[in-house]
Amino acid sequence: MIGPDTGVRVYLACGTTDMRKGIEGLAALAQDVLRQKAAGGAVFAFCGKRGDRLKLLHWDGQGFCLYDKVLERGRFPWPAAKDGAARLTSAQLAMLWEGIDWRRPDWGVPPARVG
Repeated sequence: MIGPDTGVRVYLACGTTDMRKGIEGLAALAQDVLRQKAAGGAVFAFCGKRGDRLKLLHWDGQGFCLYDKVLERGRFPWPAAKDGAARLTSAQLAMLWEGIDWRRPDWGVPPARVG
C-alpha cells in the first residue's frame, strides 16, 4: 500500500461513520471525536454502516491523503461504537487494510528449522 510509514500512530474510530464525508469532515471527526490533531501525522481509520468500506485519513506533511477501499465481498473487522476509539499498530493497520481480523490474527504454525 502506498501510504504512511511503519511506526505511524493509528487511531480507529469505533462504530460507524458517514462515508459521504470527505477530507474536511473526517478531519473534524479526528479532532472532535478522537481528540487528536488531524494534521499531526497520524492515520485515522473510519468504517461505514455496511462494514464494506474503509477510509483512512493521513497528513503527509504537505497535505491530507484520503485512502478509500471498498470490499467486493465480506466486511472489515470493526469494533462497536461503545469501544470509542482504538489505537492500532502499523502492522494491525496493514492487516485491517487487507481485510484480516487484526484483533485475532491466526499466525499458524511457525516454519520448521532446517539443519
